[in-house]
Amino acid sequence: MEIFRNIDTLVSSFTPLAIFLRLLIAMVLGTVIGIDRELKNRGAGIKTHALVCLGSAIVMVVSEYIFLNCPDARADMNRMGAQVVSGVGFLGVGTIIVTGKNVVRGLTTAAGLWTCACAGLAAGIGYVWLAFLSLCFCIFVFTGLGWLENRLQRLSRHFSLYLELESSDGVHLLLAKMRLQHMRFHHLDITPSHVKQNGVLLSMSVELPSRKERQNLLNLLNNCPEIRYFEGV
Repeated sequence: MEIFRNIDTLVSSFTPLAIFLRLLIAMVLGTVIGIDRELKNRGAGIKTHALVCLGSAIVMVVSEYIFLNCPDARADMNRMGAQVVSGVGFLGVGTIIVTGKNVVRGLTTAAGLWTCACAGLAAGIGYVWLAFLSLCFCIFVFTGLGWLENRLQRLSRHFSLYLELESSDGVHLLLAKMRLQHMRFHHLDITPSHVKQNGVLLSMSVELPSRKERQNLLNLLNNCPEIRYFEGV
């Protein structure tokens, strides 16, 4: 408990070191939460959570900077910044799409846009140190955490599979084989193929009993004659 009290005392000040530690703690919090989402193959992973948590910390530091440096301001100087934060959120929505394979794309781009807007608020109010720190942390998220994200994907037991099969009978055959190997599947979406008559497209989430079963899943998919194409493993 003494360690946490010392950290609270340190970060409660408004020194450059305290600001650095605030952003670092925020990024670590977002990263830890994102690790769980990444291992479960959810749309918002490590980078998305880290960027959103980092951006929130930047906004709060900017608000405190305005309060300390503009005590005599007659207008609410935080109001314009609040409009930027909410307005850029709508801009980010335009970068998020759901592909025909039921895969969500663009979440990290949207989070990056929002964090970039938060860093812009810091630069606009004249807090250059915070703007520079925001740039450094964002670069680390996109590069360093990108490596961690790829590493965790190899350790995950959860996969989003997209398959093209010859017929609907092949779907029942595939699911029966997966049950025999104790593989669980969720969120099945079966649609007719527009490329070949009688073909079907299958999207689903798969949960393996252990990480070592990934090769068994690959062997099952490769040896199923009804499958024309698959991706996601």
